[in-house]
Amino acid sequence: MNPWLRNLTLLALMLATSAGALALRPTHKIADQGPKVDLEAMIPHSFADWREEKQPSAQIVDPQQKELLDKIYSQMLTRTYVNNKGYRIMLSIAYGSDQSDSMQVHKPEICYPAQGFVLQNKQAGSLALNNGSIPVVRILTTLGQRSEPVTYWTTIGDQAIKPGIHKKFIEMSYGLTGKIPDGMLIRVSSIDPDTRNAYEIQNRFSAQMLEALAPEQRQRFTGILQIN
Repeated sequence: MNPWLRNLTLLALMLATSAGALALRPTHKIADQGPKVDLEAMIPHSFADWREEKQPSAQIVDPQQKELLDKIYSQMLTRTYVNNKGYRIMLSIAYGSDQSDSMQVHKPEICYPAQGFVLQNKQAGSLALNNGSIPVVRILTTLGQRSEPVTYWTTIGDQAIKPGIHKKFIEMSYGLTGKIPDGMLIRVSSIDPDTRNAYEIQNRFSAQMLEALAPEQRQRFTGILQIN
């Protein structure tokens, strides 16, 4: 092929590729459609045998420094709950209205070590609900004598996701429709040297909290349309 014609063909292909990429770039935020997320109003202050502790004795680990949090997340909710046996659960929910590649939720296995904790273990699991289950990640962190098991899960749009390729697939699916999904990271933890006991109580706390949500809000946190 004539070099001039070859170069012209390559230029045309490059321009077509660039135009296609621009056309497929997501532009519509899901967060701008439908009811607005208000974590403070959505999450009850008491449910089952749990009640919010207004002056918590345990410090909730902040996922990042405040200036970075403000950039990544639209809303943050942190509370400590205590049950009638005196067991405490720390809850942290981070919501981002834009979960594009530049605004991803921040994982506890990254933010805990950044603040001096040692990551002892990490494993995939599931949280059983009345009408299905959602994928969760469990990590064990320590800071000196403090042992803090953590359970967390993430949502993209209205789906609870597994980390890795499943997450990328969901993001690409939204991108192909021109939509920018919102997302949440829901984290529960407790200071407990008995890791198995901590995970069992965290599972029960999480399931009871989700069941206490208004039915129309549950899918936001679980990807399951109906729990009951």
